[in-house]
Amino acid sequence: MDRLIYIAMTGAQQQFHQQAITANNLANAATSGYKAETSAYRTAAVVGPGLPARAYALASTSGVDLSFAEIQRTGRDLDVAIEGPGFFAVQALDGTEAYTRGGSFRVSPEGELQTPAGLPVLGDGGPVAIPQDSKISIGPDGTISAVDLGQSAKNVITVGRLKLVNPERADLVRGADGLFRLRGGGAAEADPTVMVGAGALEGSNVDTVATMVEMLNLARQYDLHMKILQEADSNAQRANQLLSVG
Repeated sequence: MDRLIYIAMTGAQQQFHQQAITANNLANAATSGYKAETSAYRTAAVVGPGLPARAYALASTSGVDLSFAEIQRTGRDLDVAIEGPGFFAVQALDGTEAYTRGGSFRVSPEGELQTPAGLPVLGDGGPVAIPQDSKISIGPDGTISAVDLGQSAKNVITVGRLKLVNPERADLVRGADGLFRLRGGGAAEADPTVMVGAGALEGSNVDTVATMVEMLNLARQYDLHMKILQEADSNAQRANQLLSVG
């Protein structure tokens, strides 16, 4: 009975947590470059005084599905998709270097290349600066070229190069902001083998249908845990009645 209560109670708690993860994945099914978050659970014994039968459900380390998603053509000059493994380097809000697969960029009024969230996109020498009133093109190796509006292509200049990295997947950890960082901190080295395609975006790797089915299954499992708790409470009440009679 003791084990039943602990597993059902903590199981319901972890199922509720997993529902939140699945709902977040579903909400980002249309987010460029989004990688689905995964979770796993295990049973652990309770250490301490009390009945040795006690156990509870415990969440294991959260993971990420880093599989590639479909690349969609947009025709927009500042949309960039990584072809194969690799990441764009950006500067997070805390000033650290972070990594993303989302390549929908924009130019700020100050001429800084940014993500949709306003994070600076990093080049080989720091944040990338874009000349005002210029047309931008991005080459397969991440080289950023600009030509003033109204001038011919002969006047093109190179303004920078995107910092493209490809660290080992085991070295990456996902932050609460959805960006990836090196597990031990620091910055990854630029990888010249990472290639990009301009005028395209990588979609989200969230399978909408499978995620919806998972949401339904999680809801059923949560209800099952709650029914088990109710049954355990009912059994405890009947046991107390028998003991009282005795």
